[in-house]
Amino acid sequence: MKSTSPPPPPPQLTFLLVIIIFIFFSFFVIVHSQVSSDSCTSPLTLSTPPPFDTTPLSCANVWPAHSFILRYGQASPNVWNFLLSAPNTNAYIGIGFSPDSYMVGSRAMVSWVGADGITQTRKYFLGGQTPNQVTIEPSNQGGLQVVNSTMIVQSNNLYMAFQLITDSTPSTRLLYAIGQQGRLPSSAQAPQLSQHNDMISTTINYATGQFQTERSRPQAKLRRSHGLLNMLGWAILMPIGAMVARYMRQWDPVWFYSHALIQSSAFILGLSGVICGLVLENRLSASVSRHKGIGISVLVLGCLQVIAILARPDKESKVRKYWNWYHFGVGRVLIFLAAVNVFYGIHLGNAGSGWNVGFAIVLVILFIISLILELRMCFKK
Repeated sequence: MKSTSPPPPPPQLTFLLVIIIFIFFSFFVIVHSQVSSDSCTSPLTLSTPPPFDTTPLSCANVWPAHSFILRYGQASPNVWNFLLSAPNTNAYIGIGFSPDSYMVGSRAMVSWVGADGITQTRKYFLGGQTPNQVTIEPSNQGGLQVVNSTMIVQSNNLYMAFQLITDSTPSTRLLYAIGQQGRLPSSAQAPQLSQHNDMISTTINYATGQFQTERSRPQAKLRRSHGLLNMLGWAILMPIGAMVARYMRQWDPVWFYSHALIQSSAFILGLSGVICGLVLENRLSASVSRHKGIGISVLVLGCLQVIAILARPDKESKVRKYWNWYHFGVGRVLIFLAAVNVFYGIHLGNAGSGWNVGFAIVLVILFIISLILELRMCFKK
């Protein structure tokens, strides 16, 4: 007997798998398009030079999660140069010098680009944890003497430069913060800072450049996981699985196992995302009842789909037609609610335009593919 090789996969299925890989790649490229191009290994070339020589400065990637890079160095016995760079995400960036690694009692340098395009760099005294307790302090007063402060915008990066006048080594307990996207100080005379979106506390050794993270906000990583898991599970993989079930039926049973595998993976990712959301809500004590309600509805619909698979009647059964209507209808409602809730979650989390654009492009690609396959199926009939 001649050995027969397994038949090649259907061309539509191969094409769909290629599209899935392309979608995931494109999505992450778009989302991370605002990641800083600055690094400690690349030479620093600024079109507008800062008020001091940056060549001898030491460099440390102090906050990789937000691409914060700190360059520093002692220019003279009582002068220290600092240059902090970070991606421009339409939010303020700040570096604080703390006596005890805590925010309260610290003094910070904060920079941002206003809605009018004008850059500002101000010194603040962090007298408390509420915005009205964070007050502007003159550069030459208080425990932090600052001169020659400026900010440079280049290649979608912010570069905050300033000099400290001190007779001793600056505080080694440094705080870094990034503001909420789009919520910039509005008053030119006494700009008040809004609550930061994320912050981190570190200790640095100026001699060796080594630093240690002391405290950060685990909620930021949890929130990112919550958004990614729900987006990939409910709003991206679920539609792809539905497309496989609708347009690949001529390749039985390949389409069925592919559909089951994709939808099972989507359900597991989505369930994990919902759990992350519930934990996040408990930690932040946030009021997101509408977002939570839609999310729970999506989860319930997903559970109903799983139950429906377990109770699926035979093809010859008289009720199979009604089961199909139910299964298709619930699935489409689930996908619609998931997409709406993802956009709403991006808005609530101030995740930025990159996430909106990236997710919207993924949905448009899936829609175009579905439209092409739908027209092709109609013409065949």
